[in-house]
Amino acid sequence: MSSSSDTRLALALGAVAVLAIPVAVAVAAYSPAVDLLQAVYVGVPAAFVAGLAAWSAYRRARAKLDRRVRRRGERLVRAARFLAFTGIYFALTGAIALGFYGLLQLSSS
Repeated sequence: MSSSSDTRLALALGAVAVLAIPVAVAVAAYSPAVDLLQAVYVGVPAAFVAGLAAWSAYRRARAKLDRRVRRRGERLVRAARFLAFTGIYFALTGAIALGFYGLLQLSSS
């Protein structure tokens, strides 16, 4: 794989990671068959896995970029890093929210 294909993969996976939770919430809002909690139970792990995969692809792209003389595509690699970090951040924030929700459910029982 070339650095540009790794970068494109990292960008795509980062975008999936960032959009996983909002899309899950939108599906729950517009579909009567899907509950919000069920959607978040699926969206948070999906965002985390996609964020980790984006981070891995970013690291491969960055390693290939560092071995080049001409550093074309450096901004795209930075954007891929931003999306990967943001997706992981959203997933961890969602996991913390689900954890507190679980604690509230346990304490109210």
